[in-house]
Amino acid sequence: MTTTTQVRTAVVARGLTKVYGEGDAAVHALRGVDVGFAAEAFTAIMGPSGSGKSTLMHCLAGLDTVTDGQVTIGDVEITGLNDKQLTLLRRERVGFVFQAFNLLPTLTAEQNIMLPLEIAGRQADQALFDRVIETVGLRDRLGHKPSELSGGQQQRVAVARALISKPQVIFADEPTGNLDSRSGAEVLAFLRRSVRELGQTIVMVTHDPGAASYADRVVFLRDGLLVSEVERPTPQTVLDTLMALEA
Repeated sequence: MTTTTQVRTAVVARGLTKVYGEGDAAVHALRGVDVGFAAEAFTAIMGPSGSGKSTLMHCLAGLDTVTDGQVTIGDVEITGLNDKQLTLLRRERVGFVFQAFNLLPTLTAEQNIMLPLEIAGRQADQALFDRVIETVGLRDRLGHKPSELSGGQQQRVAVARALISKPQVIFADEPTGNLDSRSGAEVLAFLRRSVRELGQTIVMVTHDPGAASYADRVVFLRDGLLVSEVERPTPQTVLDTLMALEA
């Protein structure tokens, strides 16, 4: 008797369409995308410039409205929410890591990490805080302000800040774009560890085949359509797929 393992999804898009502008000036950034992202997994989104990968992430995260289709995070269809409901959902269920670190310069690393909980009026889970700090390796830098940290350390603070509120999913938009290769590798390793050790779900947009190889799965867009995917990627399999899309 064969047993089928059911893969639990954290984020699902159905018929996702995004059009900017009208008439002859209309730009079809997404053209009916159907895609799901597994819970407790690390998925990368890739594609040539203008493929719609950043638009897809912004729509999945509720940062941009959709023209048509549905997005579900957990058990909540976010495309039907108003601005206030979206703000609350992003605060409680979603974490973000951007290319710009977006740290407050007057706060210490620890204060930056705890900021989402402060805003939400929630108490820190000390055990989770300790696990997150160990995972990102920042124990000896908690009292330092951003100007006293390297770029890689600042991005690790941003990752810890995203993890601390126990979101259902973290969206990472080119998280290593402002980092040198060594710092970038450190941040990607920490993202992967947060999936393995903390059960986090991560969806990352990147243009870098090396960065994508840290993921469990890579999905590829071209001209607003989902056209391919690679499981257990390597830099070479990702690069080969990208080259085929651009041919």
